[in-house]
Amino acid sequence: MKVLQLNVWTGRMKDALTRFLRENKFDVICLQEAVWSKEAPEFLGHFVDTVDELKKVAGLDFEARVSNWGIGLLGDLATMEQGNVILSRFPIEETEAVLVRGEYDARMNFMVKNGADEKQAYYALKVRLANGLTVLNYHGYWKPDPIGDDETVRCMRKVADMIRDEKGPVLMCGDLNVIAESPAMRELDFLTDLTAETGTKQTLMNLKFIKDVACDHILISDGIEWSNFEIHKELVSDHAAVSVEIGL
Repeated sequence: MKVLQLNVWTGRMKDALTRFLRENKFDVICLQEAVWSKEAPEFLGHFVDTVDELKKVAGLDFEARVSNWGIGLLGDLATMEQGNVILSRFPIEETEAVLVRGEYDARMNFMVKNGADEKQAYYALKVRLANGLTVLNYHGYWKPDPIGDDETVRCMRKVADMIRDEKGPVLMCGDLNVIAESPAMRELDFLTDLTAETGTKQTLMNLKFIKDVACDHILISDGIEWSNFEIHKELVSDHAAVSVEIGL
């Protein structure tokens, strides 16, 4: 199966993002910073690519999503949610979302410096697919230094605990906001980090942050075969799309 990892940057690269998904077929997609609105989906879709549109163009029938924060739309008549999403060609049999840090706020205040990064909820989303694969999607706790800090390690340990004792095959994806050398990544050493394994040094597109940081990771458990790990060059977000083919 072909897997995509992508922080979609609130879907703001509208049309380029949907075109990329039309031209590249994936079986499992893990998204961070994906957006949706239950009350005003068509309104929001005029401005950004929403989860519902991405799911449609990707041709994937099954999904799980969890919101890290919300913000009011249309004078607070509606809410835009932003969070983690897993799209799958295979049925989802179980879903679990674990709050790693913070607290969900349906009306996030972006006027406070670093308010979203410090106060938003950080959820890890886990599903078990009908083919036996467990998939975990996590948008990592952000610090300016991609090495992270002690809090980054504590958050990652909670995420690792969700999959540490899984008996079947495990796939983990995410913009983890840390590089492979970070102490936080040592919590995941029971998995193979393909970003590190392939020597990848950059997964940013240098639109927002001008530096070389490989913060987007795809990790797999023992027994999963992999090939064709790729950092895509298409401009679809401030992060590169990262993909790999795996076999169970």
